[in-house]
Amino acid sequence: MTLPVERLREPAVRAFVAALNSNDRAAFADALAPGATMSDDGSERDLREWTEREVFASHGRMEVESEGEAGLALVATYSNDTWGAMRTAWRFTVEGGKVSRFETRQAPAE
Repeated sequence: MTLPVERLREPAVRAFVAALNSNDRAAFADALAPGATMSDDGSERDLREWTEREVFASHGRMEVESEGEAGLALVATYSNDTWGAMRTAWRFTVEGGKVSRFETRQAPAE
């Protein structure tokens, strides 16, 4: 079952997912704190380069399965035009109401 974006507990994470799913670069940038960082499968990535390639240019989308850690951890099916769909885990750090860091990786199979 998919958890509706509007029901995500953490407002900053909710804004992040909503902007990603609507492919809205301006709203996505607004959801991030200045100097935000990220990692993918344990490797640090350039946030702007990664999001352009993995989200915006390839129409990325998250269907959230579950959330934990007061809304700062998600398990979601992430899909884009490049890789198709995969089960992913996301962890967020929020500072000042904005996402200051996110980490994503493949999630274990259920």
